[in-house]
Amino acid sequence: MWYEILPGAVVMGLCLTIPGVSLIHIHRYLNGGKEKRIARQPYQWHLMERDRRLSGVNEYYRSKGLENID
Repeated sequence: MWYEILPGAVVMGLCLTIPGVSLIHIHRYLNGGKEKRIARQPYQWHLMERDRRLSGVNEYYRSKGLENID
C-alpha cells in the first residue's frame, strides 16, 4: 500500500535536514552566537567591512554596540 513508503520517506527527509541544521548550530557556536553573514551584493559586503572596522578586533561578528563607538 501507499503507507509503506512513509518510513523510507522519513529517513530520507531526516538525512537531508540533519546536515543543514547542524551547520547552522556549528556556525552559531563558532561565531559567538550569531549566524554567519553572507554578502551577496556589494552593499552587503560594504556593511560587513564597516562592522569589521568598527568592532576593534577585526571580526565582523563581534560588535561593540552603538554606545561604545567613538
